[in-house]
Amino acid sequence: MFATLTARLLDDKFRALFDRWSTWLVVGLAAVLRFYNLGYPHSLVFDETYYVKDAISLTSTGFEHSWPSNADSLFAAGNAPGFLADGSFVVHPPLGKWLIGLGIQIFGVNNSFGWRFTTAILGTLTVLLVVLIGKRLFRSSYWAAAAGFFMAIDGLAIVMSRTALLDGILAFFVALAAYFVIRDRDQLDASVWRRPWLIAAGVAFGAASATKWSGVYFLAFFGVYLVVSDALRQRSALRKIALALDSTDDGFSWVSQFKQAVAKFVLLVPAALITYIATWTGWLTTTGGYDRGWADDPANRWTGLLSWVPIPLQSLWHYHADAYAFHMGLRTPHAYASSPLIWLLQIRPVSFFYQGASLGQSGCAADGGCSSAITALSNVVIWWAAVAAILFLVFVYLKRRDRVAGLLLLGVAAGYLPWMLYLQRTVFQFYIVAFEPFVVLALAYALAVLWRQTDPDARPAAVRTYVLFAVAAVAFSAFFTTIWFGTWVPYWYWLAHMWLPSWI
Repeated sequence: MFATLTARLLDDKFRALFDRWSTWLVVGLAAVLRFYNLGYPHSLVFDETYYVKDAISLTSTGFEHSWPSNADSLFAAGNAPGFLADGSFVVHPPLGKWLIGLGIQIFGVNNSFGWRFTTAILGTLTVLLVVLIGKRLFRSSYWAAAAGFFMAIDGLAIVMSRTALLDGILAFFVALAAYFVIRDRDQLDASVWRRPWLIAAGVAFGAASATKWSGVYFLAFFGVYLVVSDALRQRSALRKIALALDSTDDGFSWVSQFKQAVAKFVLLVPAALITYIATWTGWLTTTGGYDRGWADDPANRWTGLLSWVPIPLQSLWHYHADAYAFHMGLRTPHAYASSPLIWLLQIRPVSFFYQGASLGQSGCAADGGCSSAITALSNVVIWWAAVAAILFLVFVYLKRRDRVAGLLLLGVAAGYLPWMLYLQRTVFQFYIVAFEPFVVLALAYALAVLWRQTDPDARPAAVRTYVLFAVAAVAFSAFFTTIWFGTWVPYWYWLAHMWLPSWI
């Protein structure tokens, strides 16, 4: 059977059919898993209590407002209250909330489907971007579709797409920026300055940073990558030419590389900065936002060399200083906080929502009671395999200087390693969704590398192994969808999903 399946996978007609339809099937699956019963629960879930309310006031007046203390219960009752007049101190940039607000503007403030509409759209598009990146990197629709499939059925990606939080939006912009970087890299004949994909990457990185500040790390890592990878690629090409001409002078110049690095900086960073500042337009052009009037007081205004900076931008800088101080000092104990050191192992997922019911309540027919839960838990079959794949790609990169492996490892490092600087902060495991596109791509690429190294006679056995892995991943997702969708189930059935005590 597996020999027949192997032959079918290598058949030209089947491959052409797969190339045509696989992307849309994967994206369609992702959409179904993200939009199914999206409006449940009709109450603010976890940090939706901040971002939904911020999105409503932001899209109404241009800045975030404070809300009545009983606002959450009124939202749950379908009677959203009005916001208060004073500005609220928020510690994340506004773009993600602007986008959440779009869905609310379309469907209304009392529609929980509308609260989550944007994140579901962007979560689905993130799966599409994973497939597109995979096609560019792997030159194979099979492995690109595999990466997209892993992203489509992963529980963390599903939950973050079904909840009006910022991290799923951040993941979209990071994946979009990475796609633009790869498109720029593939334009080998591009001039130093004529690089529209690089400018587009700058805009996407700026949008990521305007969603959450951790987007800046991706900008920094990928910016260095662009400089170093281009220099190494050009040096290798020039050395090959010199070797073919039997010359000792390869023509490589560090001065030329410095000029190219400056050009990349000019094309990338200002685009990101302008995009970032543009997302603050509502705050800048109104007067009621928190800290908006700080520099209106002559005693607070900058003097000397910085006195030329417009007063609203001086206030904006002060606001950022306050927000930065908040982030650095965040040490509030939280039951679901976890150390970044254990994030990749899925040790402490965050419970976004839990509601219990006794027999006879809310339609519960189980003697032991019922539960409705939403837990930001990944598909551990995929994630634990991906951790092994990442370690394998480290070996592949060190041994061969494999550029694809290096790029994927860079994406993981940009999203993960900076958190090692904040081991004492209150942080959560679901932050890893920001770099999950690179994790699933790394898993697919590791499988592709192993496949290409497999002797043709042994490929049916490899297909069997891969099929069994896919079946296990699908089975896990099928079993765990109840705690990703919040489905009402008997309490014992919910408890059967808590494989580790730390998952409760």
